[in-house]
Amino acid sequence: MIESSSWESRISPERRVCVIVPCYNEARRIDTEHFCHWIAASRDTHIVFVDDGSRDNTLQVLGSLRDRYRDRISVLPCRPNRGKAEAVRAGILYALDRFQPAVVGYWDADLATPLEAIDRFLGVLASRPDIEMIFGSRVKLLGRYVERRPIRHYLGRVFATAVSTVLHLAIYDTQCGAKLFRVSRPTREIFSKPFLSKWVFDVEIIARYLNIYAEDRKQLERMIYEYPLEKWVDIAGSKVRPADFFAAFWDVFRIWRHYLSSAKSGFSPAKNPLD
Repeated sequence: MIESSSWESRISPERRVCVIVPCYNEARRIDTEHFCHWIAASRDTHIVFVDDGSRDNTLQVLGSLRDRYRDRISVLPCRPNRGKAEAVRAGILYALDRFQPAVVGYWDADLATPLEAIDRFLGVLASRPDIEMIFGSRVKLLGRYVERRPIRHYLGRVFATAVSTVLHLAIYDTQCGAKLFRVSRPTREIFSKPFLSKWVFDVEIIARYLNIYAEDRKQLERMIYEYPLEKWVDIAGSKVRPADFFAAFWDVFRIWRHYLSSAKSGFSPAKNPLD
């Protein structure tokens, strides 16, 4: 495991990484002790919990967490409920404005991907300055513990193959809720406008990057790194139902039509921001 001290000087002189955790009715599921244990051991990461109009006492639970670690945890209430995509977007814009982080990203509240994977992601960013985005990938390999319900696994593979075909990008897993982005000039642009899709906004993020790097897709491919997770567990109580996978195909079509079907796009391509 790569210790924080090995990456912090190369990524962030301010030692600031912000991770957004969107929450909707998570009061009974959120593992507060896991968050507290990780926060105590990881001194360079700030967590922004976004309460997306929860109807239970999620906001109170998050408030108690914040009170224990006020310098490490923020809580952003959003009303009314707008869906995961807008919760993530609001959290990232809040983090960019308030903390000016060197790295920003989002993580699922159920901790299907353990928080300890954040250090591994950061280790890749530190050792590979060419990498701008690192995505968790749920690949079941020997020596790794990846447990998914069979129906979700097979539907997920069909969906991922369709997305890879639509994007013309050899990506294995777009929907894992563990992603980090090195903050650069395009970051705010990518998250500046509301997403078309509430659930497959991960695909839309990539489509927006494809617009920005339209003149050099190969450069974008080199900037994305899929990290095979050591552990991922399908946590009971997920808001995503098998039927949602079928609705997601319609959203992928809308994303393709809006961003990628022609030169005319609702999200205008920009010149290569690294030029």
